[in-house]
Amino acid sequence: MRRLFLSLCFVFGATTASAAIEIEEFTSPGGIDVWMVEEDSIPFTALEIRIRGGSALDAPGKRGATNLMMALIEEGAGDMDAQAFQTARENLAASYGFRAFDDTISISAEFLTENRDEAVALLREALVNPRFDQSAIDRVRAQIISGINSDAKNPNRIAGSAFDAAAFGDHPYGSSQDGTIESVNALTREDILDAHEAALTRDRMFVSAVGDITQEELGALVDDLLGDLPESGPALPEYVDFGLGPGITVIDYETPQSVALFGHKGIKRDDDDFFAAYIINHVLGAGGFESRLTTEVREKRGLTYGIGTYLIPKFHAELYLGSVASSNETIADAIEVTKAEWARMAEEGMTAEELADAKKFITGEYPLRFDGNAEIASILAGMQMTGLPSDYVINRNGYVEEVTLDDINRVAGELLDPEALHFVVVGQPVGLETTE
Repeated sequence: MRRLFLSLCFVFGATTASAAIEIEEFTSPGGIDVWMVEEDSIPFTALEIRIRGGSALDAPGKRGATNLMMALIEEGAGDMDAQAFQTARENLAASYGFRAFDDTISISAEFLTENRDEAVALLREALVNPRFDQSAIDRVRAQIISGINSDAKNPNRIAGSAFDAAAFGDHPYGSSQDGTIESVNALTREDILDAHEAALTRDRMFVSAVGDITQEELGALVDDLLGDLPESGPALPEYVDFGLGPGITVIDYETPQSVALFGHKGIKRDDDDFFAAYIINHVLGAGGFESRLTTEVREKRGLTYGIGTYLIPKFHAELYLGSVASSNETIADAIEVTKAEWARMAEEGMTAEELADAKKFITGEYPLRFDGNAEIASILAGMQMTGLPSDYVINRNGYVEEVTLDDINRVAGELLDPEALHFVVVGQPVGLETTE
């Protein structure tokens, strides 16, 4: 077992506590690795479970199965139908969350100490013995298809779908985890059972808990909750190269405002230069009204209400993306200014003042993320899943402070490639056409 003491300001439930917080790493009697913070100031615990794989494990021809399966887990379990399950959960004042993402599924739970055993037993039924009643499948399927239909009319969703398909092709990243109307309509109960067996396995599981619970209690809880899930699942997808070259793709859509999604290859989360890239991204496009792109595209020229950039280090690919919206008459200008700022940062880097300001903001906002049991549990599970050590929360701001201006300017030249940017534009942009 490893113990780590943090001296930060945390908020547990509704109570603020500024104290030394002890992160404990241990393995349950059943062999499940767990991170926890014991905090007994209020009788409440938050539990977070992440399992790698997610929607990327959808079987061929079954796109959307994992997403539908996770949406159904709370729709009845054991001898309880959907209504009985929800009534039982409400009577326990417990909260559960089930989500599917490209690379992972997440299971969240919050419960009072006095109801812990019953709340965990109910959650176990949902994970181990979900009913997947046909009536629930049909109802939730209809909700998902409604969302897919809505996305087909959303310019931002249209741009994202086209960008992903062009960048990643037949890889799971190349299509929406929601699936298509055709693929979701074709899913059977057997497909959902298969998705459940593939996605909820112990070999790629990460568990954290924060609250009123001891290590001994948590070890027994975790084993009882998760011990009967399958030991292992199917292989994860292969790494995929970013396959979208430079240029512009215009998708005609009748709207007075065009939206553009743009980007190129990004940087791995475990790259030694990730923190330099993180600071570069903040100054270039992620720093809100202080970012260069907001200053140049919005404030100086009035070409948009909003523009932003995002580093996205997925498990099997890395992207550096941005988005902007502008009128059909001005989107071409917004794109040109964006490319110019991309090139200026790549060629000139940033100033010492910009670096100092970015560091101050990035290090100052970090402790604010730890503002509740559930938030801390989520952070701890995310750290485990991305291979970060538990002392990362202590050292993270130090990593930011260690980045030098020379590091910034070198990494900017290596990461940012204005000539590689591809813009997917949805609308009726004046002066823009699809390029090869």
